[in-house]
Amino acid sequence: MSASAHSFFHVHLVSDSTGEGLRQLLDKALLFFAGHQPIVHMHTLLRSATDMQQVLERLEEEPGLVLHGLSDKRLRHMLEAFCAEQGLACMAVLDPLVEMLSAWLNTNENIVRSPRPALDEHYFARMRALDFAMMHDDGQNAETLEEADIILIGLSRTSKTPTSIYLANQGYRTANIPFIAGQALPEGLFHLKEPLIVGLIATSQALSGLRSSRLQDIGAQQRQGQVRDYAERRAIAAEIRELRKLCERHGWPVIDVTRRAVEETAAMIIKLFEQRRQKARATE
Repeated sequence: MSASAHSFFHVHLVSDSTGEGLRQLLDKALLFFAGHQPIVHMHTLLRSATDMQQVLERLEEEPGLVLHGLSDKRLRHMLEAFCAEQGLACMAVLDPLVEMLSAWLNTNENIVRSPRPALDEHYFARMRALDFAMMHDDGQNAETLEEADIILIGLSRTSKTPTSIYLANQGYRTANIPFIAGQALPEGLFHLKEPLIVGLIATSQALSGLRSSRLQDIGAQQRQGQVRDYAERRAIAAEIRELRKLCERHGWPVIDVTRRAVEETAAMIIKLFEQRRQKARATE
């Protein structure tokens, strides 16, 4: 059972604070557009032109809608000028509300730069999800997997940890477990009822390249069979087949992360999770 991308689009949230307010506004607005799934890129705590330049480079790589809550005039100008030049839709979402409040209150007082985020339940839920993801990274603490919202089972170099952290930052308690051919998965995994379990794969060509680079980074010498097999395409293809068969046997969806950004993979997983939750509610 494979997941495929439909109606996905990029949204960049740019903030000199945490970006939580922008995210909540976006979520509310998207309620009017069922069937469309954003790939959300969070660019937060911007303080300098260097920070903004990195955002502009990302926008050039993955263009999309831009929502910002910047109060620094220099950073605003950099962002808005770039979007105008590139033909990207860009909105300072707080401006209309600030202007209305200013007129209503008849005040020209300076706007406070980068107000502290509200410490509400959404904030604390996100912090709990991040703690959970860190404690359940790479197969740790398997005895508490039932508490997860999402469990990722992935081959090496399929971005399990970055995807888990991204999902946690959206409030989803996420665990990830490495799939290694010939090694048993936690026995309790096959008896879980609540979490959504998703398999992560990529093409053997892509994984071979990533794994070879990884071996070079850590200075490993391909002198033993096990090390050679790690980056060898034929061995990787066998891993992929084995994970696919496992997921098919248990009805777990599989996502091919080849050439996908972490944000896109996460968006697909969130869509699967929400569909599953809605189906469960409909049967209650």
